[in-house]
Amino acid sequence: MDAMQFFQLSAGRWKSSRITHHLAFKRSELGELDIFVETLGANDPEIIALCQMHDIDPCLSIGGSNVRWLGTMAWDREEEENHEGKTVFAIVPEVDNPRKGRLLREKGYAEIVPVVGLFHMDEEDGLVLTTEYETMSSIERFWFPYSNLRLRTSTVKRFGGFNTASFCAETRMEELSVNNISSPIAEVISAKPLYSSFGW
Repeated sequence: MDAMQFFQLSAGRWKSSRITHHLAFKRSELGELDIFVETLGANDPEIIALCQMHDIDPCLSIGGSNVRWLGTMAWDREEEENHEGKTVFAIVPEVDNPRKGRLLREKGYAEIVPVVGLFHMDEEDGLVLTTEYETMSSIERFWFPYSNLRLRTSTVKRFGGFNTASFCAETRMEELSVNNISSPIAEVISAKPLYSSFGW
């Protein structure tokens, strides 16, 4: 599986349950999000505009995604927190390796600014994304134990030692038919056994 196939498999509506550990405070926070992911082709105007924003030739991108989300976290104060937004991702793989390259974002995960991260697909077809911001850095890993379940871990290291670690379990709310997606992805889904990520 390459990065674009991973993004295609991520398309749809998802319900995300998240737990975030605030290491400095030794406390955890629960949250839920509704996530909507739309696959974008290489010629999509949003992909072209994002590449131009980052001064990267749009011809180098193979496509990406438009992601929207809406949710809450346990520590939210009424009318003070806003977990609603959207961002666009564009994949710019290495010339000789579609499983490795740059991931352009309209908004970052740890800071709400345009950012370029580095991605690679690991030996288990997990997508690993490393992003350096001005005041912090983040490492995220996304993977599919099954086609309708996506898991995500992330660690954010802030200057000053205020670090967080998160785990998300994301369940597809709209059924994805293997017959309706490209054959390389269908082969990956069919080959994966169904098992519990929690050891049950």
